[in-house]
Amino acid sequence: MATAPGARATARETTGVPQPAADSTPLILSGANVVLPSGTVTAGRVVVDGTRIAATAPDDARVLDVRGHWLVPGFVDLHNHGGGGASFTSGTVEEVLAGIETHRRHGTTTLVASTVTGDMDFLTHRAGLLSELAEQGDIAGIHFEGPFISPCRKGAHSEELLRDPDPAEVRKLIDAARGHARMVTLATELPGGTDSVRLLAEHGVIAAIGHTDATYEQTVEAIEAGATVATHLFNAMPALGHRAPGPIAALLQDERVTVELINDGVHLHPAALELAFRHKGARRVAFITDAMDAAGFGDGRYMLGPLEVEVAGGVARLVEGGSIAGSTLTLDRAFKRAVTVDRLPVEDAVAALSANPARLLGLSDRVGSLEPGRDADLVLLDGAFDVRGVMRRGLWVVAPELG
Repeated sequence: MATAPGARATARETTGVPQPAADSTPLILSGANVVLPSGTVTAGRVVVDGTRIAATAPDDARVLDVRGHWLVPGFVDLHNHGGGGASFTSGTVEEVLAGIETHRRHGTTTLVASTVTGDMDFLTHRAGLLSELAEQGDIAGIHFEGPFISPCRKGAHSEELLRDPDPAEVRKLIDAARGHARMVTLATELPGGTDSVRLLAEHGVIAAIGHTDATYEQTVEAIEAGATVATHLFNAMPALGHRAPGPIAALLQDERVTVELINDGVHLHPAALELAFRHKGARRVAFITDAMDAAGFGDGRYMLGPLEVEVAGGVARLVEGGSIAGSTLTLDRAFKRAVTVDRLPVEDAVAALSANPARLLGLSDRVGSLEPGRDADLVLLDGAFDVRGVMRRGLWVVAPELG
């Protein structure tokens, strides 16, 4: 909870870095710019009691002085294929956990694991493995990107494994995920696309329009059927045209749709990002990473599903054909770019990185804000918007070093 400048905390001052894993004493993070849904509180405070954010602190709470810093909610990534050298599509459980930990160190405290196109038997088996991690609380669910996408806009997906979105096969993936399917990306203009959108909506799974060659009219039809997300808007879809506006215009116009944006300086021109925010408003944009194995790991050769990827200078491209193959982005970099390059208000960046994706996932009662009762998931940023601390459920993932 944030308090106004001058408010006194009835707690003793301490020095050094608190370690809640070893000490369950409530903690007050004091003096930061605290970003809340209602706005930013300067010289505010956040009280952590166990795994939750509390409204008040007991007299014996410790105090950590974080003046000159920003406190924002932990980031929520809707669309992430891996990191730390590990693929969420093909890695072992240990490798997947290492990839998750890589993103946590960069502020992503809630993550949906995304798969890439594969054959149905492989994807259903993979869904079983990832659903176990969801049941353990390591991930917030599963996003299936492919195989139900357009060969015209396949990007870094294997064309021979693509298929039309047959509702029966979509249902097979939902069932394999054991209640943890969160989103499916579809080219909704393909045969079965609209019926699959309806099926997903009926089962409480986000239908996302992406890797699509749809017309404006076909996109409107899919939205009316229940599609609510645009998968990495502008990428892997027809460009905006003045006679054939295509999916971009429809996705920007409809207030029911939230658009994903990859804010890495590679996937989008700053003017495209500004256009999206101008038309959607800050409540209908979600920054994602679309990260692959190289995120937080480095340049080199990697596999994205069955396709080989070359990462050079932090940019991932298919070895064959040169298409962009996901990103090496982490959400702390997306945040910093948003406020320092794109000049977005900090509050808008927080909405795009935390509150909006949490709401889409139906998790806003637990994550996405620093309000009392939510999980103690937070990111401590310095004045240059670099990560200095990350807390997840009351435990430091990255412990701050503050004199």
